[in-house]
Amino acid sequence: MIFVDTNYFLRYLLHDNEEQYLVASSLFEEGATGKKGLFTSTIVIFELQWVLASVYAKQKTDILPILKSVMSSLSFVFIEERALLEEALRLYEKENISLADCYNLLTAQKRKAESFATFDQRLLKLYPTLSDARRTGVVVG
Repeated sequence: MIFVDTNYFLRYLLHDNEEQYLVASSLFEEGATGKKGLFTSTIVIFELQWVLASVYAKQKTDILPILKSVMSSLSFVFIEERALLEEALRLYEKENISLADCYNLLTAQKRKAESFATFDQRLLKLYPTLSDARRTGVVVG
C-alpha cells in the first residue's frame, strides 16, 4: 500500500504543475486499475480543504465539488473514515460551519456524547438537533 499525501491530490486536481501532475496522475491510474493499493488519512482531506481555501483562495462553493470528487471519483483510495467524511461533507454543504466542525459534531454524535463542550454557539445549537435525529432514527445528511 502507498500513502498518498495532500500535495499529490493537489497536483492531480489542480493540474498546476505539469511534471507533478503527470506523476500523480500515473499513480492514481495505477490505483484505479488495481496495480497499486493507495490509501490516505482523514487529515489529508482536511488539509486539502485548508490549502484550497487559504493558499488558492477558493470559496466553499468551489471547494465542495473538489472534495466530493475526491471522495467519489478516487474511491479506490482507501480512507478509513470515508463514510464519516462523506457525511461531514453533506453537513458542511448545508451549514455555515467549517468542515472540521462538521466532522467533530458527527464524531460526537457517533460516539453518543452526552453533550458537546464548545464556546461556539452555532455548534451548540446544531448538536442537540443531530442528537435528536439519532434518537428518532432520522439520518443526518
